[in-house]
Amino acid sequence: MKRKFTAIDLFSGCGGLSQGMIDADFEVIASVEINSDAIKAYSLNHPNTTLIQQDIREIDTKSIKRLLKRRPLHLLAGCPPCQGFSKVRKLNRKDEVFDVRNDLVLEYFRFVKELMPITIMMENVPGLETYDVFIEITKELQALGYKLDIQVVNVKDYGVPQSRERLVMVGSLIGAIKIAPGTGEKKTVRDYIEKLESISETTDALHKIVAVHTPEVLNRIKLTPKNGGSRKDLPEEYTLDCHKKPNVGFNDIYGRLRWDDYSTTITGGCLNPSKGRFLHPEEDRVITPREAALLQSFPPNYKFPLDIPKAAIALLIGNALPPKFSYQQCDNLKSHLKAKLTERMSPPEKS
Repeated sequence: MKRKFTAIDLFSGCGGLSQGMIDADFEVIASVEINSDAIKAYSLNHPNTTLIQQDIREIDTKSIKRLLKRRPLHLLAGCPPCQGFSKVRKLNRKDEVFDVRNDLVLEYFRFVKELMPITIMMENVPGLETYDVFIEITKELQALGYKLDIQVVNVKDYGVPQSRERLVMVGSLIGAIKIAPGTGEKKTVRDYIEKLESISETTDALHKIVAVHTPEVLNRIKLTPKNGGSRKDLPEEYTLDCHKKPNVGFNDIYGRLRWDDYSTTITGGCLNPSKGRFLHPEEDRVITPREAALLQSFPPNYKFPLDIPKAAIALLIGNALPPKFSYQQCDNLKSHLKAKLTERMSPPEKS
């Protein structure tokens, strides 16, 4: 049986990137993650992948080479945490917010330099593009021989029912490579969550988890117009004092999703209506973890640990790379690998 292309997932979280790699027919040899909640979720869904629960700064890449068993590493992918460069963290600030996690991009580069995978992919927040460390890393990657393509794209252009801008970098040692173009497939909130069972009838434990609101908040939700209403549609007496100040952002909080449009970005606060437009389009409640996971394009049967707090589940879902978007990028890399490696074969090998 022909072996699959090998891949490694750094900063794997609950497994959104790995799911896309597996769907694109890569063999995910190993994943690296330090968060125990994420490890639980990952292991529930990807039991055949070697999980390394360790601070990436302490990992000797020789241990990774041993896992490869002399096989080449075809793809090294990862999403280093860089919360200091997200739009939310930079709201009303001109300068980047210092966050020690921002320098984890250097660890991704260290793994590339020491493992020299044939192709690479890194995904992150758009603000990383102007970070001086990232700019220097791209120069060093090119010096190592990688042909790069770096773009800010929106996952909604790849069949994901969510507006979510991401910076993507792909690179290859064996030829010019381009980020996968959008598919032109538009998927909406309705496409992904309308046909779910009601939360009272479902047997899906993840879909039964829903926030319990105070009478005041519940009344606010009931008054919010169906299918896209927001806090701005409420009577003046319901305007919170903090929202009466001029130039206050976050207009989407306590807003409803729209059935026939993309979801707003699913964040780590996706199960809290005060964190964004996360109210169900029609029902008087915030979305459930299952609905949030579906809007992130996770498979309907993807598992999340139920023995952790609801807020922790929300973080796992909101911090993940949408698997459908990951699949499009990884499938593109697989096609590149097949084409370029075939070109390099001798005629007997091709036959």
